Amino acid sequence: MATNENLPPNVIKQLAKELKNLDESPPEGINVIVNDDDFTTIFADIEGPAGTPYENGVFRMKLLLSRDFPQSPPKGFFLTKIFHPNIATSGEICVNTLKKDWNPGLGLRHVLLVVRCLLIEPFPESALNEQAGKMLLENYEEYARHARLYTGIHALKPKNTSKTGAISESATALNVDKSSTASSKNTPSMPPAVSTSSASRAFGTSLQDQNPTVSDPAVGAAAARKKDGPMASKVPVDKKRLDARKKSLKRL
Repeated sequence: MATNENLPPNVIKQLAKELKNLDESPPEGINVIVNDDDFTTIFADIEGPAGTPYENGVFRMKLLLSRDFPQSPPKGFFLTKIFHPNIATSGEICVNTLKKDWNPGLGLRHVLLVVRCLLIEPFPESALNEQAGKMLLENYEEYARHARLYTGIHALKPKNTSKTGAISESATALNVDKSSTASSKNTPSMPPAVSTSSASRAFGTSLQDQNPTVSDPAVGAAAARKKDGPMASKVPVDKKRLDARKKSLKRL
């Protein structure tokens, strides 16, 4: 099993720096999986670029670093099956950056970006997958159909990031706010209450002078007692007093 002990200390130090940078600031569409115990095998998930047959797919790949890295280039392999002229059915990647154009000054970030760009612009002239290369040159639509089919069957599905989740929540909150506003617009508003003094001025008369129709018996009785006033309750008392005086006069 390969470990960091297979690499020189200065290379380990440089790789640790590069991997930390890739973890903290990943390239667009690339997620590096870091294993601190083994820098000789580096895994990465590559998102299929938009507008290509690999869109909406995530492809896992690995870079194998030999003991004499960076003097010799790493070897690249796709672990996810993909239909591509420059990627063999075994997963081996054919790109000049990992062969004749290799430079020890090139970092891992550059290598990963080149691999992703290969999904955007294949090179059928140097194909490892001859079927894909020939199809791309002769009938692009058929090639794209095959590539999309492989993507749909074998590729991983992109995961929603926390940032994407925050935006969705904000959009949901915004939609709720908009629907509430729309609902309040559609709900008919109640007419403002009219004060007694305003109504009186409008009709030119005092509302207290009006005689409302009383439909509630209790209200009617209360109104009748109010209308009769205190004299109505005194009548029975005066009558009793008059009868008592008459009886007294008879006894005399």
